[in-house]
Amino acid sequence: MIQIRALHKSYQTDNSTREVLRGIDFHVEKGDLVALMGQSGAGKSTLLNIIGILDNYDQGSYLLNGILVKDLTSQEASKYRNQLIGFIFQSFHLIPFKTALENVTLPLYYQGVAKAERYKRALAMLDRVGLASHARLKPQALSGGQQQRVAIARALVTAPPLILADEPTGALDSSTAHEIMQLLKELNQEGNTILIVTHSAQVAQQCHCIQTIVDGKIVP
Repeated sequence: MIQIRALHKSYQTDNSTREVLRGIDFHVEKGDLVALMGQSGAGKSTLLNIIGILDNYDQGSYLLNGILVKDLTSQEASKYRNQLIGFIFQSFHLIPFKTALENVTLPLYYQGVAKAERYKRALAMLDRVGLASHARLKPQALSGGQQQRVAIARALVTAPPLILADEPTGALDSSTAHEIMQLLKELNQEGNTILIVTHSAQVAQQCHCIQTIVDGKIVP
């Protein structure tokens, strides 16, 4: 699913170059549930942005579902993100003036799915995460856990090969975080490939394996 080899990434700052990723080797198999951990500044966010096709890299190779991701145009990057990746964020990133149902339909809209079909699929996905009865509510009427469930439904509605979850429990209390992790594990058991970026050892320990990044390198 994810095959990254000898990946390097640097940023130019004033008159100097800062190397952030230093020969990363990183692999996620189809159907896996993987945690990526690392302190601030270790390169975790940079690696996540590259995996999510939000940033490019300097050297090495990155294959996502067999497709080489390298030097894409903005249109190509947008197309692959929409087709291959579902995103779940710590802060949910829901559109406040749209209902839960409308938020979930958005990825299907960008894929050109007809209105009736995208609403049908979105409602089915909200039902899957236990929120069909909340479909007409806007985000401010939902709890944090419910908003994250809407975000998960939005990530899944296009059936992407990969789900990237960036601190999905970071804004939630411990009880709600447990519920969200149970849902993610259920989705993984149904065949979804999920990469969770987290600072929480408790979250990471519920995954199949833990990958740790330190100073721009994956360490054992």
